Amino acid sequence: MINELPQALTIGGSDSDGSAGIQADLLTFFNQKVHGSSVITACVAGNSYGIHDRVLMPTSFIASQFKDLADDYHIRASKTGMLADSKTINDVAENYKKYDFGPLILDPVIITKHGDLLLEQAAFDTLKEKLLPLATIITPNFYEAEKLTGFNKNDSNFMENAAHKLHDMGAKNIIIKGQHDNPNQKVVSDFVLLESGREFWLNAPYHNTDRVNGTGDTLSACITAEIAKGSEMETAIRIAKSYVNQAIKNEIQVGHKFGPINHWA
Repeated sequence: MINELPQALTIGGSDSDGSAGIQADLLTFFNQKVHGSSVITACVAGNSYGIHDRVLMPTSFIASQFKDLADDYHIRASKTGMLADSKTINDVAENYKKYDFGPLILDPVIITKHGDLLLEQAAFDTLKEKLLPLATIITPNFYEAEKLTGFNKNDSNFMENAAHKLHDMGAKNIIIKGQHDNPNQKVVSDFVLLESGREFWLNAPYHNTDRVNGTGDTLSACITAEIAKGSEMETAIRIAKSYVNQAIKNEIQVGHKFGPINHWA
């Protein structure tokens, strides 16, 4: 039957070195046995040393991608990645509301895992206003949770309090990714708050490696793929956590500096 195979959509930036962005998302979809399609919002020129140039897609082109997919495919879950600026975020929010592309997994690409800001303030405000209330689940890292909520990451119970604040802001389910930038740490602990009110911690061993590009993209993409296949939210989150941990643990030597995780692990 046409369109019977589970299908998922990634909405974000194309990463020329293949370690993150849409490329990491599509690799994850493929490995989870889900057909992946994409709406490209930007193209980034970069490698394992860093990002060196980018081009944003025109509004009309973003809209055309959404329409063409809606005319032909049955997308059962969608995720966002790099959305760059306020105009792009507005375009994505309006087009997502126009079509039935399933639950939205919001990966708020605001701050890197090392604490570097990726999104200008105006765009950050637009993301909070336009996209966060549409999110079935939001997957911020430790620093992004601090930026989104205004809470201090050094306070006790920061992650629990931040998750509840994000729920109050409109997100139905939340996973806040714990810090993983201390070579002396033994465990990475993520906090999960579900729409039902259930909350719990997910722990995995810390792996001291610089092969971690695409970690956040892959986590949110794996959740998206599992939702597209019909998994319950908690199941999808647990599968994604395990998948990412294995992809970091079994590193591959690609690129000279900050390389990609191993999607085939």
